Amino acid sequence: MDNDQFEQRKEKLNELRTLGVNPFANGYKPDILAGGLISKFGETPANELESRNEDYSLAGRVVGLRDFGKSIFFHIADRSGKMQGYLKTDVVGEDSHKFFKKYVDLGDFIGIRGNLFKTRTGELTVNVKEFKLLTKTLHPLPEKWHGLKDVEARYRQRYLDLISNPEIKEIFLTRSRIIKLIRMFLDQRDFIEVETPILQPIAGGAAARPFETHHNALGMDLYLRIAPELYLKRLVIGGIERVYEIGRTFRNEGVSTQHNPEFTMIEFYQAYATYEDLMDLIEELICFLAHEIKGSLVFEYSGSEIDMTRPWKRINIFEHLEKTLGKEVLSDDAKLFEKARSLGIDHKGIRGKAIVETFELLTGEELGNPAFVYGFPLDVSPLARKNEADPDITDRFELYIFGREIANAFSELNDPIDQKERFLSQLDLKLKGEEEVHEMDEDFVTALEHGMPPTAGAGIGIDRLVMLFTNSPSIREVIFFPHLRPE
Repeated sequence: MDNDQFEQRKEKLNELRTLGVNPFANGYKPDILAGGLISKFGETPANELESRNEDYSLAGRVVGLRDFGKSIFFHIADRSGKMQGYLKTDVVGEDSHKFFKKYVDLGDFIGIRGNLFKTRTGELTVNVKEFKLLTKTLHPLPEKWHGLKDVEARYRQRYLDLISNPEIKEIFLTRSRIIKLIRMFLDQRDFIEVETPILQPIAGGAAARPFETHHNALGMDLYLRIAPELYLKRLVIGGIERVYEIGRTFRNEGVSTQHNPEFTMIEFYQAYATYEDLMDLIEELICFLAHEIKGSLVFEYSGSEIDMTRPWKRINIFEHLEKTLGKEVLSDDAKLFEKARSLGIDHKGIRGKAIVETFELLTGEELGNPAFVYGFPLDVSPLARKNEADPDITDRFELYIFGREIANAFSELNDPIDQKERFLSQLDLKLKGEEEVHEMDEDFVTALEHGMPPTAGAGIGIDRLVMLFTNSPSIREVIFFPHLRPE
């Protein structure tokens, strides 16, 4: 059926060209949006509209069409909403009326000009005096505007998803607003936004498998960044004491409802701050977003109530596991490893990995409302400062909401000697079979040797924040073009 319509529309396109009509016209300038007309005149009484008799021009995609012979009702949609148009033979003339009936189809873009009136049902409508075909489409709209429902088709052809499911557009408008609000929040606190390299000679700043590429002119392998962290900290060393970057990050990992190989992160660093300061700052930021986006600190997500009322819960990993597993398990590596194995955790003989993954598995359901989890082991936190009271753990936390990691933050390690030793110890973990480790970065160590002030930094997953504030069950709903297997 689609092929038949394609051929029919292609024939119309050729006929239009024969008639001297450009089916891909340019230069039409509407003077108002549909939403602007509705907000301005939606409540105006019908008799007052008739007495005004002012003309307005709009442009948009034809998304509804009803032919009543000598009159035609249709809807056009622009970025602000939909507006009804009314085309009548004795207003536009017989030739124009026949042209519209023959050549204008659902999905086409047109420009219209006319005055306003209200129908018997009270719908604001443009009484069309003239129109212009702007773009002829060759494919019909999905399911005659009833909506594109197949999930995979929606992701593969997001343009059709946006056309046929208006609520999807609202998700991405909210996404854009969240990013603007984050920028505003940080800019007001003297943070400077920067851009750092996406192609990096060493994939550093996180423990993740990178995507590899090769630069021909330089004759060197490069990696798509897994984090901007080490470059942002170089800027702190250079004197940019409050700095942030919002941008794409790439990790060669699996695809799920929470993971996409490329995703959007914000990382920010603040000199003369600790990880506890960032707990307060992130609380303030996300509550600010909740007020602006949801209008409340209490809202529904995925059928559950999320309560962001401050202060948020703070959970020590070791104290929680001692209560859950007992002190003897936590203090004995053999017992700890056996417990982790029984839970299906491949710990590779790494104590910190066994502790953190056991905690996540046993505690995830308890982390519905926002909670800061802190006390991360040293061997899984190679860029974080050692805790001064207990050097086996670091001054690091992760923020969980609805059982999902939203942020990762710590007081930064600024001792270059300790940092180099940590990088070397990561190589030992690699020998144990752990693939996702931090690589040695001698240039970063050299930068630290020039002195970095005491600093705290954080990374927040933008996509997961958008999921939360738009009640979206999957990361694919909040990324315009998520990665999918080939058809």
